[in-house]
Amino acid sequence: MKPLLVLALLCFAAGLQAAESLELNDKNYFAKPGLNVTVFADIYPDGHQTGVTVIQHGVRTAANGDLRLEISPGQWSPVPAAVGEAHVDVKNQRISQTLAYPDESKNRKGFNPIEYPDLTFSYQVHVEALEGNSVKVSVDLKKPLPDEWVGKVGFNLELFPGELFGKSYLMDESSGIFPTQPNGPLLEQHGEWLAEPLAQGQKLVVAPESDKQRMVIERVKGGQLQLWDGRTNHNNGWYIVRAEVPAGASKNAIEWVITPHVIDGWRYQPVIQVSQLGYGVSQSKMAVIEQDSRDTKADSVTLLKLGETGAVTVKSAKPEPWGAFLRYHYLRFDFSDVTEPGMYQIAYRGLKSQPFKIGKDVYSRHAWQPTLEYYLPVQMCHMRVNEKYRVWHDKCHHDDALMAPVNYNHIDGYISGPSTLTDYEPGQPVAGLNKGGWHDAGDYDLRVESQIGTTWLLAMMVEEFGLDYDATLIDQQKQLVEIHQADGKNDALQQIEHGLLTVLGGYRALGRLYRGIIVPTVRQYVMLGDASAQTDNLVYHPSLEPGEVKDGRSGNFDDRWVFTEENPERELDVVAGLAAASRVMRDYNPALAEEALAAAEALFARAFEQTDKTGVKAFALAELILATGKADYVDRLLAMQAAIVADIDNTAWAIGRVVNKLGNDDFAKAVKAAVVEQQQRVQEQARETPYGVPYRPHIWGAGWGIQEFGVKQYFVHKAWPEIADSDIYVNALNFVLGVHPGSNTESFASGVGSDSALVAYGVNRADWSYIPGGVISGTALIRPDLPELKEWPFFWQQTEYVMGGGATNYMFLVLAVEALETARE
Repeated sequence: MKPLLVLALLCFAAGLQAAESLELNDKNYFAKPGLNVTVFADIYPDGHQTGVTVIQHGVRTAANGDLRLEISPGQWSPVPAAVGEAHVDVKNQRISQTLAYPDESKNRKGFNPIEYPDLTFSYQVHVEALEGNSVKVSVDLKKPLPDEWVGKVGFNLELFPGELFGKSYLMDESSGIFPTQPNGPLLEQHGEWLAEPLAQGQKLVVAPESDKQRMVIERVKGGQLQLWDGRTNHNNGWYIVRAEVPAGASKNAIEWVITPHVIDGWRYQPVIQVSQLGYGVSQSKMAVIEQDSRDTKADSVTLLKLGETGAVTVKSAKPEPWGAFLRYHYLRFDFSDVTEPGMYQIAYRGLKSQPFKIGKDVYSRHAWQPTLEYYLPVQMCHMRVNEKYRVWHDKCHHDDALMAPVNYNHIDGYISGPSTLTDYEPGQPVAGLNKGGWHDAGDYDLRVESQIGTTWLLAMMVEEFGLDYDATLIDQQKQLVEIHQADGKNDALQQIEHGLLTVLGGYRALGRLYRGIIVPTVRQYVMLGDASAQTDNLVYHPSLEPGEVKDGRSGNFDDRWVFTEENPERELDVVAGLAAASRVMRDYNPALAEEALAAAEALFARAFEQTDKTGVKAFALAELILATGKADYVDRLLAMQAAIVADIDNTAWAIGRVVNKLGNDDFAKAVKAAVVEQQQRVQEQARETPYGVPYRPHIWGAGWGIQEFGVKQYFVHKAWPEIADSDIYVNALNFVLGVHPGSNTESFASGVGSDSALVAYGVNRADWSYIPGGVISGTALIRPDLPELKEWPFFWQQTEYVMGGGATNYMFLVLAVEALETARE
C-alpha cells in the first residue's frame, strides 16, 4: 500500500475515533453515538427530571443526580435551587452547576409548598468527560456539613425502574435482581421507613446482561455506594444509588466515575409514526419517519393493504426529507391519494407500523365513544359507578365540604387569603356541595375551571355536532351510574347536568364560585384506590372525638375543604361555560338552564370590569350573546374592537362564533384582517415541526395544549374557512393518535387505536392500568432535545389524565374531523 494512502487512512481512522469520543456538543451536553450525559439541563426534580442524567441508546436510564436531604425523596421533599446557569467549560470538557439549600421560591410557598429544615448550604456539582464512555461526577461543598446533618445528606442518582424489572445487578461480591415490587425487611433511617438497601459496596454494575443498559458506577473515595428501592415509601419512586457526604468533607466530598456501556456503531432505529386509529377517505394522510440525526438517507416506503391472503403493496415511494428537529432527522410520506377503505400498514427498512384503518366510518365507533362511555362516568364524583361486575368506585365525598382555613397556602395551588369571602367561618360545614362534579385528574379534587371547562366542551359538542348518544344510566336521585346500561337519555346532556350541579351548587351555597374542593392532608391526597375511602362520608362535628359517630356526623377531621378566591378571569370563564350550557339544557332541564343563565349574567356583572384580560372578556360576551341576544352584550363587544384586534391570537376563535351576528361591518372587517395575520403566525408555528402543529412542551407533555390549539383552530376555520386551514386541527388529532415524536408512537387516548396508553396516571395507576377514553398529556421533552413517553404509571407530566380539557378536547377534535369528512363526501 502506498505510504500516502496509509497515512490518509490512519488520519481518517483517527478522525473517526475522535468523532466517536464522549465530548461536549453545541447543545451543551456530553454526547457520542449511543450515549448522552446532560447536566442540570432540565428544571423538574419533583418529576425525576433534572440533575446528572444518562441517556443510553436513546433511552433515559438514570436521572436526578444531585445532593438530597433524604435517602428516598418524595414529591414534597426539599430540593435545591440552581444558582445561575451551568458553567460549560469546553476546553476542559467539564460542566459545573452551583446549587443551594433551601430553594426560597418553594420554601413554604408556591403551588406546592415545601417545608425545608433549618439547613443552609451551597455546593457545586461537576461533571467531566474521561476516556472512553466515562464521566467523573464530583461535588464540592462551600463548607462541611453541620455535625447533625452528617449521614443525612447524600448524592443520589436515580435509576428508572420500568426497564430494570427482572434485570440483574452486581455490587462488589454481591449480586441480585431488581425486584418488580419493593420488598422488606424494613428499617428506620432518619425518620424514613425504608426497605433495607439492596446492596452496598464500592462498584455497582447495572444490568450486566444487557448491552443497551449496562452501566458501571464506582465511588472513587470516601465510603460506599448504597442501592435502595425508593418505591418502599413512595409508589412513584425509582431505584436510587446513593453516597453519603462524609463528615468534614468539602472539596471532592463526593467523587464517582460513571461508565455506561455503548454498542459500537449504534444508530437510532427508524420509527414509523402513523395514526393508530386511521384516516378518513378524503382526509390528508401523512406518515412521519424519525431517524438517527446522522442517517439522512431516504429509502423506499411501502403502503400495504391487508387482506385474507396477507399484505398487498398499494403504493411505494421515497419519502420527502423534512430535515432536523430535536435530536433526529425526519422524513414524510404522503399517501393522501389512497382512498380505498380497508386496513393498512406502512413498511420501511424491514419495519412495519401498527395496522390502521382508512374509511368513511373510521371515527364512527371506538374513537370518541370511550371518553363518553367510560372516562367521564368513572370520574364522576358523589356517585357510585358500576360497570357490570366491576365497581369503579362507591359513593364518595358525601361529607363535602368544610370551609377552608384563611391565610393558608395548601397543596396543589390552593391558597386562601385573610377572609373566606363568604358568611361561613373556617371549619364550618358548607351544605349543598355533595352533588355533581368530576374528579379532576389522577387525584380527587374538584377545580372550578375543570368542572366548567368540561361542561363547556360537552355543550359545544351538542351544539356543533348534534351529539346524542346513550350508553350509560345516570341516576342523580340514587347517585348511581351504570356503565353500558342505557336509560333513554342523552349521556352528553346528563354529563353537562352533572357539571352544573357542582358549579351551581357551590354558587348557591356560597353566594360566589368556589375555587375548588380538596382534602386537607397530603396523606389523603396521595391515596390511590376507591374514591369513597378518601373520607368517611360523614359530616365533621368538632364536639366529637376522632372515630366517634353521632347522628350521622363524625369526629374524623377528614372532610374536604372548599376554597374561595377573588379571580375575575376565572369567573368570566365560568360565565361562558354557564351560558353555553344554558342553551343546550333548555329542553332537557329547563329549571337548571334558567338558573345557569341567571348565574352567568350575575357573575358577568360582577367580574367584567375587574379585569383587563381581553380574551376571557370576549369569550364570556360571545357566549352570552349566543345565549341571550341582548343588545347590551353586543354593544360591549363592539366597544372592545381595538383590544380584540390587538389580542387576536386569544380572541379569534371565540369572536368567530358571533362576528356575523353583530350587524357591524366595520367590526367584522377589522377582525377578519387581524385573523389573516393571526393565521399566518399559526401556519409558521405549524411549519416548525414535521407534524404540522407546534410542539413546545414546558414540563408536561404537549398533547393537551395541542388538542386545545386544534379545538380553537376548528372555530377559526368555521368562521373564516377561506383563511384558516382545516388541516391544522386534523394534524392536532393525528398527533394525539400517534403521529408524534419519539420511539413510543402509541395513541394518547387510552383504549383507542391499535396501540394506546394502557398504563396511565389515573386513579387506578397503582394497578398499572388505565381508564378507557382518558387522554394522557403525552410525549414530554427531556431538555434540551429528547422526546420521551415512558410506559410508567407515575409520571404525571407524561401519562396523567385530566378534566377540563384533556379528554374532552380530544373528543371534540374527533367529532370535528368526522364532521369534516362527512362534509367532503
